[in-house]
Formats: sequence, C-alpha cells, structure tokens
Amino acid sequence: MKLQEVKEIAKQRGIKTGNMRKAEIIRTIQQDEGYTACFNTGQTSTCNQNDCLWRGDCS
Repeated sequence: MKLQEVKEIAKQRGIKTGNMRKAEIIRTIQQDEGYTACFNTGQTSTCNQNDCLWRGDCS
C-alpha cells in the first residue's frame, strides 16, 4: 500500500501522522485497531493476527 493510502486510513481514524514514517503510521493504526504494533518488526513467522489489514505487506 502506498504512503498516501496509509495516511488516508490514519486520517479516517483520527490519527495525526505529522512526520511519521510509513511503518510508524501503520503500527499506530494497528494499535488503534486493537492489534499488536508489529508491522515490519520481523515477527511475521510467529504472528497470529491473520485478519490484520497490513498482513500482506508485512515482513
């Protein structure tokens, strides 16, 4: 997903992104969704959050 799309999702959730990088924004959105903020932290092999919106982009 492109940065602009991620920022739009954050905006819809009332999250101010400021100078945050894409991964930081996604982790903030994950927390807001009730998930563990684990995007791009190397936990994909042990992640059990199968319904996470970011699962396909995660590494």
